[in-house]
Amino acid sequence: MIRLKAFPILAAALVASLALTACGKDAAPAGPKLALDAPLPETIPAGTKLVIGDPTTQRVVELNGWDKDLPFQIEWAQISGGPAVTEAFHAKALDVGSAANIPPIHAIWVGIPVKMIAVRLRKDHVNFPLFELGIAPKAGIKSLADLRGKKIAYSPGQVQGEVVLRTLAAVGLTQKDVTLVELPSTGDVYPNALVSGLVDVAPLGAGVATKRYLDNYARDGAQVLRHPPYRDDLTNLYVRAETLHDPAKAAALRAYVKLWARAVEWQATHKAEWRDAYYVRQEGLSPEDAEFVVRAAGDPVIPRDWTEAIGMQQSSIDFLAKEGGQKRFDAAEIFDRRFEALAAEAAPKIAVGPAPAQTEGKTNP
Repeated sequence: MIRLKAFPILAAALVASLALTACGKDAAPAGPKLALDAPLPETIPAGTKLVIGDPTTQRVVELNGWDKDLPFQIEWAQISGGPAVTEAFHAKALDVGSAANIPPIHAIWVGIPVKMIAVRLRKDHVNFPLFELGIAPKAGIKSLADLRGKKIAYSPGQVQGEVVLRTLAAVGLTQKDVTLVELPSTGDVYPNALVSGLVDVAPLGAGVATKRYLDNYARDGAQVLRHPPYRDDLTNLYVRAETLHDPAKAAALRAYVKLWARAVEWQATHKAEWRDAYYVRQEGLSPEDAEFVVRAAGDPVIPRDWTEAIGMQQSSIDFLAKEGGQKRFDAAEIFDRRFEALAAEAAPKIAVGPAPAQTEGKTNP
């Protein structure tokens, strides 16, 4: 049985620094506490600040100069991924985190109440998964049928952990049939673990991570395999539930969700510009490699209605609760549906699906 925990993150010093600057910012607001089923305020008081760990949106916003006239202040934190966001939330050093679908579930299980305030999917999630399975050069694995007895990198607080467990289940294996090696997937931890022989298999991000891994080690026998059919494409913005009790921050979050959606739409409709500005000039990829990565990212979509996303989360909760011995809960509890219509309204070119029965102001279940 897997024991869930929050990983110590490599950026611990950054979290500690943010915690110092955050002192007092989460004290009870001067006015009345905003109920979690009250309509979102629209007026943002002067001096309102959000600490946001959303590096991709940051780059788009700064590239376009959209941060110059915002009605609130943003302090960008170089924090992303489930373990890092969990640590920052625990330290009350972060207002907004960006991650895949599992970190909010994991946060609940480690005792941090959170709410999801924005959802993003992929148009063609079958051909453009978020993750693929990196295979070590000397692992002797030719197909998923060869996983029995192998060492597999595992991160219980991230979607990579679900990818691993779903893959085992799909090929008729259990956790006892392999050795799960708990490692956070931050930085180059997984590629290094593969090439050093620490693990035989590790889920890598489809795109940049898999491209670099194969470029560097395919000649030695490294390869990448697709995981079995399973939707791994849900990403989201999420916040500590207590942050939403502050009317000023709730109003700023309302505005930030729209800014985030605008950034997602810009990436989808300005792929060449994003490719050159970010992957070529900032990340140092060749134009050919950058083009590959942009294609591998697929096309994002923002659902007008979160019903499908809630169902996806419920499936993950049910599966992981059974696999990890955790308490099952209702997925709808971690979606703040007051935000449901905002992103789609701000990004009409990539919005999909019918509008929900109620638009903004829809209360939590």
